[in-house]
Amino acid sequence: MKKFEGGVLFLDRSDINTDEIIPARYLTENDKNALKPYLLEDLELSGFSAQKDIAGKGVIITRGNFGCGSSREHAPWALEANGIHLVIGESFARIFRQNMFNCGMMAVELPADTIDRLIHKFAAMDTRLETDLGKNRFTITADGAREEILFSISEFDRELVAAGGWVDYADGKY
Repeated sequence: MKKFEGGVLFLDRSDINTDEIIPARYLTENDKNALKPYLLEDLELSGFSAQKDIAGKGVIITRGNFGCGSSREHAPWALEANGIHLVIGESFARIFRQNMFNCGMMAVELPADTIDRLIHKFAAMDTRLETDLGKNRFTITADGAREEILFSISEFDRELVAAGGWVDYADGKY
């Protein structure tokens, strides 16, 4: 099972689409690791630098409709290649969300007011997040501040995560 912890990358914008997550010019790649240097390369967000801000991060916290656009697996693959296995947001494009779980990763929705509070409280700090999947709890820490957030995912999504993704889940079941 993948780890759902690490430094947090805050992307304070809604509607980050799959072309911004991994530009279409790299979709000819069929090796996840080949996508690694191009993650969020075309994202336009004030103060954000993909080359500087992604290193050492394992979690993204963002606004609504993350992963909208085309239905490509390459977007979760590019995240995975960079060690980002968890995206937390207000909402996700349906296919992107399912592709995350199909890859054994998590896309977890939290209420907009919770996301807003986390961004305002932690985004300017060096923030870490740990996940207790058994207790459905995120623990966020930075500069002495600490917050615990409860979350939920469906039982089927939990099984996909535990198996490492759809292929391994199907191998074990069928």
